[in-house]
Amino acid sequence: MTNFSSALRIEALKMFRSKVPLFTTIGFSMMPLVGGLFMVILKDPAAAKSMGLITTKAQLLTGTADWTSFFGFLAQAVAGGGMVLFSIITIWVFGREFSDHTLKELLALPTSRETIVTAKFIVLAIWSLVITILIFGVGLIVGNLVAIPGWSVELVRTSFISILGTAVLTIPLMSFVALLASIGRGYLPPFGWIIFIVLLADLSVILGWGDWFPWAVPGLFGGAGGGLREGLLGVHSYVILAIASVIGFVATYLWWRNADQTR
Repeated sequence: MTNFSSALRIEALKMFRSKVPLFTTIGFSMMPLVGGLFMVILKDPAAAKSMGLITTKAQLLTGTADWTSFFGFLAQAVAGGGMVLFSIITIWVFGREFSDHTLKELLALPTSRETIVTAKFIVLAIWSLVITILIFGVGLIVGNLVAIPGWSVELVRTSFISILGTAVLTIPLMSFVALLASIGRGYLPPFGWIIFIVLLADLSVILGWGDWFPWAVPGLFGGAGGGLREGLLGVHSYVILAIASVIGFVATYLWWRNADQTR
């Protein structure tokens, strides 16, 4: 077994033996359930009218009770909630060694620091993608149970691309969360960062500069359909996101290689 496969196996075992994957999956599963609730409300105008404020929120978030609106809600949920959820996963993957004081034991293994970091990023990416696909599957089940109209294979395909694409664009940006979890040797600094960056992303969209701000790009990608996406995002948006992600990855690798890890 190579050093890389050993490091990957260790990271995978830590994930499977932890309750964090279960909790994050349960938390993310609330998104399609809430979307299903909105669909139920919108399908029954009489009942929705008696609910007052809940009705107004449901109409603002989903529009009409059909598959297009339901998938749109899921895409927006992954765009907004995914940034936070993936950050929690990243913080756990990179911050656990520091909070549990097991980093010295990990670095005592005959494995380079770069290999350890790569294994962590791979587990993070697979973990995040699996949860996203699982939530899409839960959404299909919920939508069928609610029996909302407007189903089509093409809609499912394009919606899956939109939701999965949002996750794919969000995951590389987790490199900065990994960096701060490493520098801060724990959980608090990256939590502060993600709150700050989500607020900045929202502000950039409001000001009309979201396509130039890397952390706003996934939200714009997931919150718009294919045709609308072309008007909201350009090639520069994806280039800027890629550059920002690479900076985060390089900085994380350099920190792990050069930082004093004796504490």
